[in-house]
Amino acid sequence: MKQSKRTRELTKLVEKNKEYTVEEAVDKIKETAKAKFDETVDIAVRLGVDPRHADQAVRGTVSLPHGIGKTVRVLVIAKQAQRQEDAKQAGADHVGFDDYLKKLQEGWSDIDVIVATPDVMADVGKLGKVLGPKGLMPNPKSGTVTPDVAKAVTEIKAGKIEFRVDKAGNLHAVVGKASFDKDKLVDNVKSFLAAVNRLKPASAKGQYIKTVAISSTMGPSVKIDKSLAASIH
Repeated sequence: MKQSKRTRELTKLVEKNKEYTVEEAVDKIKETAKAKFDETVDIAVRLGVDPRHADQAVRGTVSLPHGIGKTVRVLVIAKQAQRQEDAKQAGADHVGFDDYLKKLQEGWSDIDVIVATPDVMADVGKLGKVLGPKGLMPNPKSGTVTPDVAKAVTEIKAGKIEFRVDKAGNLHAVVGKASFDKDKLVDNVKSFLAAVNRLKPASAKGQYIKTVAISSTMGPSVKIDKSLAASIH
């Protein structure tokens, strides 16, 4: 794939095979994020796990201390009037039951996260083929199936994100915006890596964190020292 002159110039600012500290990597991201919009900063981690085994399917949540720099749209599916009201008070963008189940069945997905109470999961579960591929299915492990919908909405709005390993053993997540202060981006990256390290499966053999890199929407990938990343807790 042919690179543009702009991409070639930005790539020169990052040493190809060098692994940087988190602080150095964030400096590089801020140096190379030159688009006319506020670029999103992503992190990619390759793990030494076999996701085919259930006990190695790394999955979790983390509350990033400085959020991700975007408004997360939350739908709460609940039957009880009090829980619906609690969700609205907590800042949920959409709240309801039958009406939203129908909209979701018809393909509506103008949301980022769905929170559901346990008593409606039998109905929500029927939408697995619709919600699953979009990553929208609520799950108790991620805190999106809960009777305390207000707490869930508050945490998500404050910067709580979910992550899960893919079939190739990779994790991907958003950790902020290029416009964030350096210290805030560093905090978010370290918080994410700490959460990943805490979830290391007991059955995982050999090196757990194999590669780590961060990148902005239009900028080059910057590698982070994997040994340093593995020591963050």
